[in-house]
Amino acid sequence: MMVEGENQRGETLIPSEGEGSGGQEAIHMKESVVEDNTEPDEGSRKPTTGPVVVTGNQKMPAIEKLEQVRKWSITTYKCTKQVLSEKMGRGSRTVDPELEARIDILRDDRRRYDHVTCLAQTLATQLAQVTQTQRTLGDAFTELSLKRRHYTGEVMVSAVNSFTSDMNTLVNKTIEDTMVNVKHYETARIEYDAYRCDLEDLNLGPRDTATLPKLEQAQRTFQNQREKYEKSRNDLSVKLKLLEENKVKVLQHQLVLFHGAIASNSTSNHQHLELSLQQASTKLPMPGTEPPSWLEESSSPQ
Repeated sequence: MMVEGENQRGETLIPSEGEGSGGQEAIHMKESVVEDNTEPDEGSRKPTTGPVVVTGNQKMPAIEKLEQVRKWSITTYKCTKQVLSEKMGRGSRTVDPELEARIDILRDDRRRYDHVTCLAQTLATQLAQVTQTQRTLGDAFTELSLKRRHYTGEVMVSAVNSFTSDMNTLVNKTIEDTMVNVKHYETARIEYDAYRCDLEDLNLGPRDTATLPKLEQAQRTFQNQREKYEKSRNDLSVKLKLLEENKVKVLQHQLVLFHGAIASNSTSNHQHLELSLQQASTKLPMPGTEPPSWLEESSSPQ
């Protein structure tokens, strides 16, 4: 009878009833122990926890973002300080008299054109209501066998709507696009004045080994802002010139069409009015020419 034990290599031997079967069981246990002691391959290994190493390529985007935030914060602070100084009358600002006058004219023109567009829209709405009333009245006359199907107001409403659409395009797209350039110019001007004042303050201070690097950096930044401001000013000047030429052409064309539509509508209405009066005078008998009615004959003295 065999007892449970271990051999010299640490293999567990389990006794069984037969010797042959015991040997086979021992062999199977040996194979299972060998399989359990085999190391897993690299693909089946679990990832180990520990410090994550950030490479240089991964550091660059984060550093760039932090640098952008830092520059944006400095610029925002300087611009806010410049705007407050200008409003309080303590800071100086760069002024281009010719360009500022053209910007003021553009703002005034935009206000006037917007007012004209609103009036044209009101006129179109009122004409549409008049045309609808005219159509309803014509239908009523048709039911009374007085045929009148000519509606002159529809052509006039169409002309006014075309005028309003083109004016909306001029005001809300063309002029608005130029106003975006005006905003960019004003932003560039404020940034330029902010860094200009900063450079002037540094030039008034002491110059030593600690302030010279700051002064050189301020000089480079001021030069970049100056180039940006001059580019924005030149772009706006060209845009204003093109807008002035375009708006004159558009207004001339639209005013000619608008005047023609009003004149045509007025002439047509006048002609139809004269024709209606002529037909009325022809078909309707003059007072006193009709024979007396039976009521008049019966009431008259014999």
